[in-house]
Amino acid sequence: MFVLANLFTKIPLDSWVDSGVNWLTNHFSGFFDGVQKGGNTVMNTMTDILTAVPIWLFIIGMTLIVGVLSHKKWGFPLFTLVGLLIIANQGLWSDLMNTFTLVIMASLLSVIIGVPLGIWMSKNEMVNKIVQPILDFMQTMPAFVYLIPAVAFFGIGVVPGVFASVIFALPPTVRMSCLGIKQVPTDLVEAAESFGSTGWQKLFKLELPLAKGTIFSGINQTLMLALSMVVVASMIGAPGLGRGILSAVQGADVGKGFVNGISLVVLAIIMDRLTQKINQTSKQSSTTPKRHWKLWTILATLMVMVGTGIVTTITSASSQKETIKIAYVQWDSEVASSNVLAQALRQHGYDVEMTSLDNAIVWQSVANGEADVSVSSWLPTTHAAQYKKYKDQLDMLGTNLKGATNGLTVPKYMTDVNSIEDLQNQAGKKITGIEPGAGISSLAKDTIKAYGLDKKGWKLSESSTGAMTVALGKAIKAKQEIIVTGWQPHWIFQKYDLKYLEDPKKAMGSEESIKTIARQGLKEDKPDAYKALDKFHWTKEDMSSVMLDMYDGMSPKKAANKWIKNHQSQVDSWFK
Repeated sequence: MFVLANLFTKIPLDSWVDSGVNWLTNHFSGFFDGVQKGGNTVMNTMTDILTAVPIWLFIIGMTLIVGVLSHKKWGFPLFTLVGLLIIANQGLWSDLMNTFTLVIMASLLSVIIGVPLGIWMSKNEMVNKIVQPILDFMQTMPAFVYLIPAVAFFGIGVVPGVFASVIFALPPTVRMSCLGIKQVPTDLVEAAESFGSTGWQKLFKLELPLAKGTIFSGINQTLMLALSMVVVASMIGAPGLGRGILSAVQGADVGKGFVNGISLVVLAIIMDRLTQKINQTSKQSSTTPKRHWKLWTILATLMVMVGTGIVTTITSASSQKETIKIAYVQWDSEVASSNVLAQALRQHGYDVEMTSLDNAIVWQSVANGEADVSVSSWLPTTHAAQYKKYKDQLDMLGTNLKGATNGLTVPKYMTDVNSIEDLQNQAGKKITGIEPGAGISSLAKDTIKAYGLDKKGWKLSESSTGAMTVALGKAIKAKQEIIVTGWQPHWIFQKYDLKYLEDPKKAMGSEESIKTIARQGLKEDKPDAYKALDKFHWTKEDMSSVMLDMYDGMSPKKAANKWIKNHQSQVDSWFK
């Protein structure tokens, strides 16, 4: 069949975009670094202040503010009180404050940019024609795409999360601001002009007051869109409730996902209703004397809350401990090792920040100095590509575990297949994999090609570690055929009767070691911590026991503490 596209060579759009991003990062690295450092300082300070406010004071203060705005209707204040109490009860208060900071900062920037831009669009038809397609692009482009330039420009953390959230959440404010100004009745505008009003007088005394309700609707939508980006932003290290949701998705943990999700719902409803109440209050005669007490009550409550947070933050700043930033991948094995190391460091006087990231971003964050250490590096095969790319930008420390292996894994009841070469039509010609960025996923794809399975219709179905383990458990329960990307140590080999398929071509690699990698400069900055990280090591049996405790319902922190308690002398030796 004749295809018009065959008349033309492929336009290298992806290469152009890559080159453009690389050019920006190379020529404006100083600017991006400045924005990142400044943004981190502002948002960390804001989060510290919010977190320093006593939980009881924050809950009472928010309930009081909501009550004042609700005009003697107690449904919303009661929801606010109960919702915040539930979040505090679930131990998610710190995550809530981080999420609140991200959403407020992204929404504030969207308003600062969006309202003036929307006004400009309403006044200039040429600007309107140029900006409208850009807004269409921003709204329809999948949100995940924004993470790539965000990481390239600003690394990992809350700043790239805000950057991606602003791009995604900005359009409603721009569109509604433009619409609100355009909807101002023409006869009123003409009347203002006939009385000699200047452009600024028309804008601030006529158009903005009349368009205020429409603009607030746009701001409300922006808030909701910023909240929807919380989980996506957590993929590049943005802290908050999104991390818990992402972790639950990757680990197929329904309970954890629900708890974090309902906490995000509570925050969304509170912020949505609060902006609506503010808009309604501003429409009423708030300038009359009888309304002034409400404004002063809200201001006084906010001053008490913020003032308490500032005082607590200042008084506690001098007692802060040395902080170690651990980047890890949400694989059960790496969750176990990272939590054991984190708890050991905390036990010996360090503060620890743990950030769950995609494997490729883990290497990048350590190489860029945004994370101090990772204990998730499988070498020499699984992460060979990442090692080759970043080996000159990081320090390779000691081996923390020996004898790790990868392989295509099947239940032992699949007796008709013992080698990869035996594969014909088993499991619907599908290999159930984990995250696309995982090294084992790349090895599985190479293995399919090495054995010519791609020509027979075999494919790798990539998902997540949690989805893979759930699919494996369901298939074994039903005695169905299944092939997964497995690795040891992992609890699935203790829970289920499994076997590796023989790999004569060693396409899945041979026995490996899990290495510890650290950012350059850590040895000089924190020499004692560096020595401990270099000495950190344990066995496959140790890791499997922690993973099995986690699988049986124990939290990673509790499972790590249990292992440390039983191996205290070994842990202490890391710090000598």
